[in-house]
Amino acid sequence: MEITPVKMTDLPQIMAIEKAGFSEAEAGSEAAYRERIEKLGETFLVARDDAVVLGFIVGPAVGARYIQDEMFVTTPTNLPRGGHQLVFTLAVSPLARHQQIGSRLLTALAENAQAHGRTSMSLTCLERLVPFYEQNGFVNQGVAESTHAGETWYNLEKVWD
Repeated sequence: MEITPVKMTDLPQIMAIEKAGFSEAEAGSEAAYRERIEKLGETFLVARDDAVVLGFIVGPAVGARYIQDEMFVTTPTNLPRGGHQLVFTLAVSPLARHQQIGSRLLTALAENAQAHGRTSMSLTCLERLVPFYEQNGFVNQGVAESTHAGETWYNLEKVWD
């Protein structure tokens, strides 16, 4: 397995993983992912085994500390340096789960963020996923302002030591 920047040719596999991991209301559209690939190439990483996409992580590097719902509508452009690394999506193929791929993707994006002078990395997740992110060094900052998909989301944040 290797972790590489996304390619537009990964889009069909990314969409299959997205649909397998999220409800219809939560999942990003193909148009949203196409825009993310175009705008967030350096912060959109894919775990792959040759041509097979096993999982992916994507999010913008911006001035805001936490994700805001409008960011899901219009993808922000990455800051060249500084700011905060946000994670819109971390998803692993159902066929590749429980192999540490999600943790490896989080680590790879964190390393990229630190190399670009980001202060922190944050994401929102459902309550059932809080323990996974805490095991990966994130701190639960409580309920997020997000109302995305009518769910209750939690802000999790990792600040560099």
